Amino acid sequence: MTKMECGALYIVIPCFNEEEVLPETFRRLSQKMKDLAAKGKVSEKSKILFVDNGSSDGTWQLINEFHKSAPQLVSGLKLSKNCGHQNGLAAGIRAASAHADFVITMDADLQDDVDAADRMIDEYYGGSDIVYGVRSSRENDSFFKRTSASMFYRFMDLIGVELVPNHADYRLMSARATKSLEEFREKDLFLRGILPLTGYPSSVVTYKRAKRFAGKSKYSVKNLFALAASAIVSFSTAPLRLIPLVGALELLAGAILLLVGCFGGGGTQGLPYWPIASLFLLISGINTLLLGIAAVYIGKTYEEAKGRPRYIIENKIGMGDE
Repeated sequence: MTKMECGALYIVIPCFNEEEVLPETFRRLSQKMKDLAAKGKVSEKSKILFVDNGSSDGTWQLINEFHKSAPQLVSGLKLSKNCGHQNGLAAGIRAASAHADFVITMDADLQDDVDAADRMIDEYYGGSDIVYGVRSSRENDSFFKRTSASMFYRFMDLIGVELVPNHADYRLMSARATKSLEEFREKDLFLRGILPLTGYPSSVVTYKRAKRFAGKSKYSVKNLFALAASAIVSFSTAPLRLIPLVGALELLAGAILLLVGCFGGGGTQGLPYWPIASLFLLISGINTLLLGIAAVYIGKTYEEAKGRPRYIIENKIGMGDE
């Protein structure tokens, strides 16, 4: 099949305790699929694939109801436990890649503009294997979130990691782009960093990000920091290279302090105790921090070496291979 032919689209929606918003998400996406089919942009084999990432509410029951009401349109995967947002996405992408000509991923909360999918598909037919949905502004974010996001992108650029600024997980991927993800075998995924590594032709579609339609965000400050730390550790060893540099600076500072103490008058008695104690505490703190950085990398290596599965699929509906 060439890109100019009408292809099968799978929209992959990761869900974790999203029962409040899912009925509206289903309604909007169902209408969008009908509109896309009417315009000749997608085939009748296109589907919405909901991935229940270990929800404890009625999310899976709702997905089953959607499938019963529209069996040709809705599919579902149920993971045995919450495996993290990125692994939930990966599970849906892998399942969809067996059936779809191209895949769009987006969150269930309806903050991503569903209508931007039309322009993404146009870019796909125009030759792009990956189309990044990029928010046009962050006006709906808090000051903390805007500032921390800006610092994160600048830091990642500084250490040589290629990211698309203000892109989250709203994107289109061609069949070959989705299949290429299987070559990346790390357990701790950060798809925003992995996709640019494929080297496939890409483009950007901007959209205005809305407020969450219903429910509460599942990304706490702790989760955001964990995602950022995972991204840094997964794509750069720059923090490790800081360790010998800081060690050399500490050695230099210690030598200078010793010289000042010995030749500053009165031998070592010429230097008060408080700067020595302060420097000792400072160096101890820095060393502990650097050991912590090294421990994170060692721990990540340990986790990856075990080769455990990213996720386990407990149930699936409407996939045609049950």
